[in-house]
Amino acid sequence: MNEFFDLQRSDGIAHLQLNRPERMNTLAPAFFPALRDAVRALHDEGRTRVLLISSTGKHFSAGMALEVFAEGPQGEAAPGAERRDPHGDSQRQAVGALLQMLDTTTPRARLSFQDSLRKLMDCFNALDEARFPVICAVQGGCIGGAFDLATACDIRVCSEDAFFTVQEIQIGMAADLGVLQRLPKLVPQGVARQMAYTGERMPAQRALAVGLVNAVLPDAAALLEHALGLAQAIAVKSPLAVAGSKLALNHARDHGTAAALQQMTLLQSAIFDTDEMARAIEAWKGRRDGDFEPLNPVARF
Repeated sequence: MNEFFDLQRSDGIAHLQLNRPERMNTLAPAFFPALRDAVRALHDEGRTRVLLISSTGKHFSAGMALEVFAEGPQGEAAPGAERRDPHGDSQRQAVGALLQMLDTTTPRARLSFQDSLRKLMDCFNALDEARFPVICAVQGGCIGGAFDLATACDIRVCSEDAFFTVQEIQIGMAADLGVLQRLPKLVPQGVARQMAYTGERMPAQRALAVGLVNAVLPDAAALLEHALGLAQAIAVKSPLAVAGSKLALNHARDHGTAAALQQMTLLQSAIFDTDEMARAIEAWKGRRDGDFEPLNPVARF
């Protein structure tokens, strides 16, 4: 349990729900490793078949808490900015570490900046690399860093009031946690570039039209019901086949067809399981859910 989200598990479905609606679910520095560690723990445990990420309140998330950027690289308040830290000593330490990371005043500082940024990127890479699909259910605003998070998920669905925006351009920076790399593989290049350059909001129906989301639901309650239904439809399939499908799809996304086909020969030889297929076929013919063993756990070092 942590201050940023609740995590519940049932019947192979893990449900991670952002739980700071009073702060519009902003992403404080400590959120990132908390998310990474939770997702990687689910990955290593092997029992999760699908992860659903949803939220509470009016907005999915307003992105990175802006007070982080309102302070200078050594932690001093920027001109005209009031220092605010309602989260206690641990949060002060996390903010201080991030502010130190933002220092690019010397070659040594810039080298450290690069390593620190890679570690931040890795927190969302955990979603992309997980051996189970990740569904992101968005209501209200999906802003800035939250949009980076959403694009790292396998499937996005949203409510009618949802909107998506590359907010970073509004505060004078290029988005740097994956949205500029992943968004052009989800929507047409021109659409991705317009969002990146203007920071304009993409409403739900437009997101559906360009393929950013798979479905638009009337409200948050209907959204959660739809997302859970989708998660259940995935969770009853062979986790071995689903994990293999995600590996193949990710590789094909990032490589040419010839290389992806070659990878598929190796992947299929590793995961082809006639016993698993027999159980799946029997369940399919009987119009019932299959009975599959979870994936083996991964050793943690």
